Amino acid sequence: MTSDYQHVKEKFDDYARQYDAQRRMLIPCFNDFYSIAVSLAETDKQNPAILDVGAGTGLLSSMVLQKFPVARLTLIDISEKMLEVARERLKDAAGVIYIVDDYTKHRFDNTYDIVLSSLSIHHLPDEQKKQLFQTIYSILNPGGVFINADQVLGSTPFLETLYKKDWKRKVENSALTTEDLQSAYERTKLDKMARLEDQLNWLEEAGFSDVDCVYKYFSFVVMFGRKINEL
Repeated sequence: MTSDYQHVKEKFDDYARQYDAQRRMLIPCFNDFYSIAVSLAETDKQNPAILDVGAGTGLLSSMVLQKFPVARLTLIDISEKMLEVARERLKDAAGVIYIVDDYTKHRFDNTYDIVLSSLSIHHLPDEQKKQLFQTIYSILNPGGVFINADQVLGSTPFLETLYKKDWKRKVENSALTTEDLQSAYERTKLDKMARLEDQLNWLEEAGFSDVDCVYKYFSFVVMFGRKINEL
C-alpha cells in the first residue's frame, strides 16, 4: 500500500498546476456535479466545521465557502503541491487548516458538521473505502452529512464499457491537447472504482441514514449520507 500511496502522490504532485484548468473539460457534467454537491451541504449552523477529504486544489471547498463564508474549514490531501494551489485559492479565507497526510491513516482529533469529498475516494481499494466511510461516520457530529462526488464502476461490464466510451469521446472532442489527454489516460490507471450499489451499501453498513445517489451522469455520481441525531 505504501507504493500505491507514493504513486498517487507523485502523479498528483506533477499535475497540480494543470488540474483546475483541465477539470471542466475532463468532467463533462462539471456544473451539475459540483453544484449538486454544494446544494447537499446543509446544516443549521452559521459557522459549521467542514472537512474536505482529498481536497486537492480546494475547488469544492471554495464553492462551499461561498455558501458558508464563516465556516471552519479543514482540507486534507496527500499532495502538498495540490494543497499549495488550494492555499492560493483560499488565501482570503480566515482560519483554514491544511493537513498534508494520507486521510486513510490520519487520526482526526476533531468532529465535523459536514464532510465532503470530490474525485478522490475512487483511488482507494474497496476495503479502504469501507473503512473510510466508517471513519467519516465516527467524526461527524449528530445531524452531520457526508457528500461524496466521485466516479463509480459500471454495474455490468457492458455499462462500464459504455461509460468509458462516452467519456473518451467527449474529452477527445474538447480543447484538451494530445499531451493533456495522454496524461489523463495515464491517471486513470490509478483508479480503483467500485460499483455504486456496493458503495451505497457500505455507507449504510457504516451507520449512515438517508443514503442516496442524488445525481448520476454515467460514472460521475454524488452520494449522500446523514448521521442522525442520537437520543
